[in-house]
Amino acid sequence: MIRRQYMAVDVLTEILIQRPRAEVASYAANPDNATAWYANIESVEWRTEPPLQVGSLVAFRARFLGRQLEYTYRITDLVPGRRLVMGTADGPFAMETTYEWSDDGLGTQMTLRNAGTPTGFGSVLGPAMAAAMRRANQKDLARLKRLLESRNPELVRLARRLSIRTGRAMPAMPGAHRLRRSAPSFRRAPPAPDPRGSSRSPCRRSR
Repeated sequence: MIRRQYMAVDVLTEILIQRPRAEVASYAANPDNATAWYANIESVEWRTEPPLQVGSLVAFRARFLGRQLEYTYRITDLVPGRRLVMGTADGPFAMETTYEWSDDGLGTQMTLRNAGTPTGFGSVLGPAMAAAMRRANQKDLARLKRLLESRNPELVRLARRLSIRTGRAMPAMPGAHRLRRSAPSFRRAPPAPDPRGSSRSPCRRSR
C-alpha cells in the first residue's frame, strides 16, 4: 500500500496600518467584520454567544479556488490587542489561523498566518494553493488597511510626517511616482527690459 505524502502549507503575510493597535486588533478580531475585509468570506455565524473568547465557535462560508467551503473555527488563544489564534478541522484541510498585532510608530504591524496540511482536493493543488492563499491574504490585508485608515486620514498624514523626521521608511502612496513626473517645474523668468532703454549707457548730466 502506497502512503500519500501531504505537503504542509504555511503562509505568512503582514502589513503596516496607520491606526492605533487597539483599534486595528479590535476590528480585525471581530468575526462580524470579516465579510467587510475578506473578499472570499460570504457569511459568518456565531455558534456560541459573543463576545469572542477562548473556546468560542464561529462558522464561516467562503469561496476559494472555485469551491464553496463551510468550516467552523474554534478560538484556541486570545490575548486582546496582541494575538488571536483559531483552528478548524473542517473544509479542505485542518488549518490554524493566527493574527498578531504590534506597535510600529503611530501605526500597527499586523501579521496574518495560515498553516495546515491539505488533504483531498487541496493535496492535489499543493504549492498552487499556498500561492493563491498568499495572494488572497495580501489583498485582504490591503482592504483592511484602506478601511481603517480612511476613518482618520489626518492621523495617516501625521504618521507620514513623523516617518520623514525620524528617517523611517513609509509605504509610498499609490500613484505618487506619477504625481512627481507630472508636477510642473518652475523656473525664474528673465528680467524685463528697462522701458527707459537699458541698452544706452548712462551719461553724466552737465551742469
